[in-house]
Formats: sequence, C-alpha cells, structure tokens
Amino acid sequence: MPSDVDSPATLSVWSYIGLSPKPRRRSSVPQPNHLSRETRQAQVPPSMKDKVQAAWMNQGQRARYIKTGCLIAFVLLVIYYIVPGSYTPSASTLPGVGGDVALDPATSTARCTKSYSKDKPLIQYALMVDAGSTGSRIHVYRFNNCGSTPELEDEIFEMTAKRDGGSGLSSYKGDAEGAAKSLDVLMDVAVKNVPDKLKSCTPVAVKATAGLRKLGPEMSEAILKAVRTRLETVYPFPVVSEARGGVEVMDGKDEGVYAWITTNYLLGKIGGPDKTPTAAVFDLGGGSTQIVFQPTFKQAPDGGMPEHMQAGDHKYSLKFGGREFDLYQHSYLGYGLMEARNNLHREVVQGMHENHPDGKAWLSKPISNPCLHPGTSREITVQLNEDHPLGKSVSVNMTGPATGSPTQCRALAEKTLNKEAECKLSPCAFNGVHQPSLAKTFAREDVYLFSYFYDRVQPLGMPESFTLRELKDLTARVCEGGDAWKVFESVPGAQEELRDRPETCLDLNFMLALLHTGYEMPIDREVKIAKKIRGNELGWCLGASLPLLSQESGWKCRVHQVQ
Repeated sequence: MPSDVDSPATLSVWSYIGLSPKPRRRSSVPQPNHLSRETRQAQVPPSMKDKVQAAWMNQGQRARYIKTGCLIAFVLLVIYYIVPGSYTPSASTLPGVGGDVALDPATSTARCTKSYSKDKPLIQYALMVDAGSTGSRIHVYRFNNCGSTPELEDEIFEMTAKRDGGSGLSSYKGDAEGAAKSLDVLMDVAVKNVPDKLKSCTPVAVKATAGLRKLGPEMSEAILKAVRTRLETVYPFPVVSEARGGVEVMDGKDEGVYAWITTNYLLGKIGGPDKTPTAAVFDLGGGSTQIVFQPTFKQAPDGGMPEHMQAGDHKYSLKFGGREFDLYQHSYLGYGLMEARNNLHREVVQGMHENHPDGKAWLSKPISNPCLHPGTSREITVQLNEDHPLGKSVSVNMTGPATGSPTQCRALAEKTLNKEAECKLSPCAFNGVHQPSLAKTFAREDVYLFSYFYDRVQPLGMPESFTLRELKDLTARVCEGGDAWKVFESVPGAQEELRDRPETCLDLNFMLALLHTGYEMPIDREVKIAKKIRGNELGWCLGASLPLLSQESGWKCRVHQVQ
C-alpha cells in the first residue's frame, strides 16, 4: 500500500536504530603461519579473560537479534495504526490515513476501529431541537466517521407532552422563561444518552418553524433569547453560534431543503460520486407546507440552448457529498394542515355571510359543513380578516351533512389554494408561485410525502406507495361515512381514528387538492409515504444536523480536549 513515508526517510530510520554490524575485534600481534607439534602441545588452555570476551561477543550478537525483532514489531504496529480499520466501504469510500481510535466502548463502533480522517473523531453526536407549531421534539443523532461521508448509526427521538393549547414554544407567548424550560424534558434525554466524554463536543441547535414565525418579532425574539441562555447555562453541550443560526426561527426554504437532504441521504441517493436520480420531498406541517425537487430540463433540439430553471428565490444551489444540485424549493406559509382547516372553515362562514349579508342570526344556528363527517357536530372558532364585517373571529356550531359530500369539500379546499392569483413568472402552481411543471421536469422520479401526509393516510390502511387516484378513492369513502366505513373494520385502529377525528374528510380533501390541483401532479402519479427510512425519522432535522459535524458550522468544544 502507499505510504506517507518516502524512501530516504525510511532509510534514515533504519540507520538511526543502528542495524549495521559492529567491526570485529582484531589482534595487533601477528600470528605464525604454522606451529610445531611441540608448540601446539605446549599451548595453554584459553584464559578466563578469553572466555569472558567470547561470551560478550555472543551477547552482542543476541542484542542485535533482539533489536531487529523489536524494530520489526514496531514497524508492524505503525502499519496497523496507519491503515484504516476493517469495515465495509461504500462506493465513495477510499483508503486513507486514519485518525481517532476509540478505546472506550461508549465511543467505539462495530463498523471500524479507526476514523477515516485524522481530523475527525471516530464517533460524533449532534442534537437538533425541532420547535414546531404543535410541540417540540429532540433528535439525538449518533454518527461514525468510518468513511468519507458520516454514517448515521442511531437516533433517539423524544417530544414534549401534549397539552391544551399546544406544547410548542409559540404556545407560551409572553412567558419566555416558561418556553425555555419546556425544553428541559428533551435536553435531559440528551444528557442521559450522550457519553460523558463527548458531551462537551456535541453541538446543539434549536430551529423554530411556522408557529413562532406567526407570533411576531418581539415575542419570538424574547423566547429565542431565553432558550439560548438556558441551554448555555444549564447544559454541557456547545450551542451553535447566533451568527450561524444556532437558536432561530428557521427560514422556510431551509426547512424544505434540509428535509430533501435527509430523505436522499437515507435513501443513499446523495453522499457518493454516483449521479443517482434524487427523490422529491413534499412536507405537510401544521402551519406551512414545503416542496423540494431537482427538476430535469430536456436538451433543446437542433443544438439550441437547453432549458434551465428560472432565477429567483425558488432556486437553491446546494453542494453535498462532492456533487452540485440546483433544487426548486418553496415554503407556503399558511398552508399547513392546521391552517388549512381554518381556511376551509372560513370559506364556509364567508359563504353563509354572502348568502345573509343583512343579518347575523344564522351565527347562532348549526351550519352545514361538507368537510365534516356525516352526523357529526362541533363548536369551531373561525379566524377571519381584521376588517371583516363579522369581526376578527366568530364561534359557530358546524355539523356534517346528512350524506357524504366529498366533491363539495374538495371544491372548498381548491378555493383556498387561490389558483386564480396573478402568475408573474410562468408556470405557476398556486397562490401565484412559480414552479417548474412536475409532469415535464420530474415525471418518473420518486416522490415522498411525510409528516401529516403520512399521519392521516397510514392509519387508514394505505400502503407505502399509491397513486393520487387511489387517494381520491380513499377520501370519498371516508367522507361518505356509514356503511362505507365497513372497509376499515379489518384495519387495526382505523375506526377509532375516524370517530375521534371528525375532520379527517377535510384533511384528506385538502391533501388531494394540494397535490393534484395545487402542485398539478397527474392523478395517476405514484407517490410514497414514509415516517422513517432504514429506521430513521424523516423530516428536516437530520439534514440540518449533518453540517453540525464540522466545527466550521459555528461552535467550539466547551472545554479543551486533552489529546
């Protein structure tokens, strides 16, 4: 194998140890050519001095042998530690000079005995807190550096307990200290699971999403400051610097791109030299929804200029694993599932208001809502516009229709997408937002749906892969109610899911409208749902954590590590 030590240096090492044999002792007295018989008979036996001298010479020879053996053992030991440990390399893994060797079982791995690079520890941890609109979650990631790309070995996931009004940071509003302390239960999980030797070099970051964005700058900044102070003063982990977004309200475009990195990293589509087609990511949260994909444009005929993605905020250039990607991304704030529910309820109230412009008596009576299950009823507070004639909000009793009305519900869902908005850069998806055509630029590659997409359809028995037409059929059965629900009797927990969630009809119709009408995905396009890939949670957190493995991402070990 190639060595980092060249030939002259190798020779000097051997010379330094002194393997060259010493010159033999020579007598200064000339020896006669022959002795007479009488002289030989008179020759005396060797003296004690001669015996000691001969013994000393034998010991010198033995010493040289011992030196030679020690040197060989030393060279073998050096080679053992220079050559990377035994592991199964990926396509991107090349032999190199190794680095950190873990002697403690808590910081070692079964994958190899030595890190790929001398600049990387064998085992690293990263902590990411997802401060979402409905609750906070921590991801404790464990990586090994056996290869050129970090390999995820384990993930520990914990979330805050549900409570009335939500358990996210935004639910605390003016109580910044209470918001910061709400993360203690999550950080305690990290303290318990990260080895003591690695705590001081395990970075932590907190990324808040749509819920905190809507709280306003004054309250959100106070909460973020309180969170940073508590992390820095109570826990042993280094917090990523403010300049690098250690505790922040995350930009929506970063949220989507990080989710794209997570998905394609776990699928093995990025991180190596192969130009494997990547998967698209559609994420549906509570307050916003994101789309990210890598469009492919056909070469122009007759040698003309090829089509390319238009410049703008939607274009995200990314370098990862030795490859460059031009991604399309957009985050739609206000189009998450919880926001979608309010939007649809608002359309119902607005329709009633337009039908009864001169009075408000209808507000005290039950209002039929085609998006609720037949026969169900619930009190709903609907948020309206600031200058609405009915006020900023109204509380009404909404009831489901006598029979299912999935088509009418989908019409309301499509109305909320604002497809008629002005499109300044064609083509557009919805709400006037530019988007390359999925049918033309992403016709065959994998499409992954997660978060609420998964949470709503998986409990109803949908497979991991299905078409939008099959999603439409599911939606119709759910909205129909009654005997149509008998198909779910053999699906564990499905009946309870439908009874406990009367807005499932609304949720499914919004999802169908978003994918088919909003993003203009063909009705027979196949999609995949997933919550985990290879046992690891999907979402943006892993993609945001991978850069933290480098201290260039804005953190330093909290104490000096003795090497």
